[in-house]
Amino acid sequence: GRALAQDAQGEEKEAIRHSFFVAGPSFTGIIDERGKETWNSGRAGARDGFVLENGNVLIAWGDEVKELTREHEVAFHYRKSSENGELGTCARLANGNTLVTELGGRPRLLEVDAKGEIVVEVPLKPETDNAHMQTRMARKLANGNYLAPHLLAFKVKEYSPTGEVLKVFKTDLEELGGRAAENWPFTAIRLSNGNTLINLTHGNKTVEMNPKGEVVWKVSNEDYDDDPFADPCGAQRLSNGNTVIASYAAGGDKVKLFEVTRDKEIVWRYMGPHRVHHFQVLT
Repeated sequence: GRALAQDAQGEEKEAIRHSFFVAGPSFTGIIDERGKETWNSGRAGARDGFVLENGNVLIAWGDEVKELTREHEVAFHYRKSSENGELGTCARLANGNTLVTELGGRPRLLEVDAKGEIVVEVPLKPETDNAHMQTRMARKLANGNYLAPHLLAFKVKEYSPTGEVLKVFKTDLEELGGRAAENWPFTAIRLSNGNTLINLTHGNKTVEMNPKGEVVWKVSNEDYDDDPFADPCGAQRLSNGNTVIASYAAGGDKVKLFEVTRDKEIVWRYMGPHRVHHFQVLT
């Protein structure tokens, strides 16, 4: 959405406003363009989620994924298998299945049908037994493969449906500060130009890599005086080319969600009370 604001010269220009879904520790639901809560899922602490085209909301918590109507009726439900410790992500796919990741003794990426039955299982290779740090925002690609960020491996891996690793994007590159910078990949998004946008949590930076794994764009606290990056978890590339980034560790009156242009100008901020783990910009 947009609202008119006056710039320094008194010219009227459009100020950016967003409504967004937030999956966060204190609130999981929808916040409007004025920063007010307009829909509450009834349970905080979600990891991932989306408002679907039918208006329902798909949400992943640590132990279950639910699709809720705005009246809180359950339209889809998947509960974590007993062999794993937690769930990491959810996404509704074009084929109607729901993408879910399970972390633990048998890390895996699943496609679950509308009845809650597993129809695709892809074993993941996170290179660690630390369940909480195995993977986060996995997504299915248009080519049928899957993209999964593995935090402690310092790698984003592209998997075939049979679990073969086809491509690796390394986030411990020297130019990014090596392993010491703790560039743990959290969100990985394949862009329409073929590049991959990656949020690096403890590294407090966001990078875009080309298909060869080379950094073609980077934004971090080095670009600002007020350190807006604080454990960037969720991210979204908007159709205007801007990138929206969640600062999960930001508390108090700090910036918890912000939109940055290609030239690294911050054009919108959410500084309300709720911390943001993952999100979806709605307007």
